[in-house]
Amino acid sequence: MNRIVGSHDILLVTLDTLRFDVAAELAEAGRIPNLARHLPGGRWEKRHAPGSFTYASHQAMFAGFLPTPATPGRHPRLFAAAFTGSETTADGTFVYDTPDLVSGLAKAGYHTACVGGVGFFNQRGALGSVLPGLFEESHWEPEFGVASPASFENQVARAEEIAARTAPEQPLFLFVNVSALHQPNWFHLPGASEEDGDSRATHAAALEYVDRHIGRLFAAMSSRRPCLAIVCSDHGTAYGDDGWTGHRIGHESVWTVPYAHFPLGQGDAR
Repeated sequence: MNRIVGSHDILLVTLDTLRFDVAAELAEAGRIPNLARHLPGGRWEKRHAPGSFTYASHQAMFAGFLPTPATPGRHPRLFAAAFTGSETTADGTFVYDTPDLVSGLAKAGYHTACVGGVGFFNQRGALGSVLPGLFEESHWEPEFGVASPASFENQVARAEEIAARTAPEQPLFLFVNVSALHQPNWFHLPGASEEDGDSRATHAAALEYVDRHIGRLFAAMSSRRPCLAIVCSDHGTAYGDDGWTGHRIGHESVWTVPYAHFPLGQGDAR
């Protein structure tokens, strides 16, 4: 990461609420081709989320604690605050002396921008302003939120605008919280109705919707210079698994998430 920071733009995408099993099944079945072609080996890595709901998980990720590989051992982190005794800070870790990754990258010369999705990024109250307040510029509007069937298209359009107007000589750290996977997502499945409600199938359809548009985001973020993309879920969600529904619970469907990071060469994302 010490060779990446400063030379590359950095894109962090959280596919809010995306379950690992659904993500893995769609990649294997060829249903998310635009994402799968960038995944190492065409597969998601199975990891454990740092929190069971959006606010907790993002607080951890913005402190440098991305989802942890789902295998025993000490796993070196990409980013870490300077912290005496850290056992996951390695030679390749980008270490910053600020309280969070966002300000650490800003101190390293990055312009930091947030395109919010779910309510914890809506800036409509004190709690909804904490996470977006870490960034130099933050964007949210109802058309980016969970109730909009076109939320991700609208978020990508804003991301394209940010990338286009950021000074060419300044590296960009762009964070996008994708709301489309979160409930309600029934409207992404053709033929479904609100009365049918959300299900594992509508969750999968929402990921296919995101895949149809994510190439534009990758193209925008690789148009200026090479880019490191980190794409993951912040937590999963239960759809009746063992009697559980939703998240902020300690269930396998919530704690197990898909993760990938990969380089985007300048101009080669489409």
